[in-house]
Amino acid sequence: MPKKGLLIVLSGFSGVGKGTIVKELLHRYPEEFSLSISATSRKIRDGEEDGREYFFVSREKFEEMLKEEKLLEHAVYNGNYYGTPKDYVLQKSEEGKNVILEIEVQGGLQIRNIFPDSLLLYVVPPSAKELYSRLTGRGTESQEEILRRMRRAIDEADYVARYDSMIVNDDLEACINDVYSLIREKQEEADRRDCLIRRLKEELYEITKEDEVL
Repeated sequence: MPKKGLLIVLSGFSGVGKGTIVKELLHRYPEEFSLSISATSRKIRDGEEDGREYFFVSREKFEEMLKEEKLLEHAVYNGNYYGTPKDYVLQKSEEGKNVILEIEVQGGLQIRNIFPDSLLLYVVPPSAKELYSRLTGRGTESQEEILRRMRRAIDEADYVARYDSMIVNDDLEACINDVYSLIREKQEEADRRDCLIRRLKEELYEITKEDEVL
């Protein structure tokens, strides 16, 4: 029976590079990581595939999933539902995979409440000007949408302190290495704790067993 994998929440301002970081981790360490695919009620965009970027469902279907408690967390962003399907995440964790959840801060803090041992990482840009430059450079959103994302970043900044670590994505390669190092540290800490608890239980069992014999 493999040991359970970690649940890793990766959040950050829109346009900060979260998706690229996740893709690189999955590419470099396919045996270690699995990506949780979120469900959303928003419309599918050109170039997207159902089950790859998101599970695209109707608003009614999403609300049905909520009622049936099939989601670990959910949030509303720009009028659309987003949430993490429960079964897939728990299955991969039981298999020993570290599951990455690339989700918003609302969902991230919900995950922390359910799984206190989860690792919450927040990615930020080196500056607000750089964030604006990255958003405009993508060429995929209107100026109005870019400003809406920038204003949302102001609100999200208040939640950064509630995450375990903040990583600045100034140099992509260094950022990926930093994220991986933090995950490894969390794993090693969990392994040490589990080893200590297991040894303590064995010693307690032996002592109580001897007392029963006497």
